[in-house]
Amino acid sequence: QVQLVESGGRLVQAGDSLRLSCAGSGAYTGYTTSWFRQAPGKEREFLAGIRWSGDTTFYADIVKGRFTISKDNAKTMVYLQMNSLLPEDTAVYYCAVHIRGNSWQATSYSDWGQGTQVTVSS
Repeated sequence: QVQLVESGGRLVQAGDSLRLSCAGSGAYTGYTTSWFRQAPGKEREFLAGIRWSGDTTFYADIVKGRFTISKDNAKTMVYLQMNSLLPEDTAVYYCAVHIRGNSWQATSYSDWGQGTQVTVSS
């Protein structure tokens, strides 16, 4: 079984940058890993994904150019660098591993972490 733990979320001001971390353990090997977020009253939405090798990344249009996903050389950590944060980026941010189907759909993922809260004040 895979365990994922997100960290790095906090209160920031609009325009600030923040880096989130996702630590993988257990049977965490070979998976594409993605970041999602969920704001109150909204569905969980895909943000960015990275293949296990780290050489392929893909992004949702809403964050393209502002957010960057990466992973460490040991491949156990996945990061989400977020720049030029906006109040509408306020949400709980999650990482998960892709197990089947469309990479943009939350239902294609498993082993969600507990999430980390990002709050952007205006």
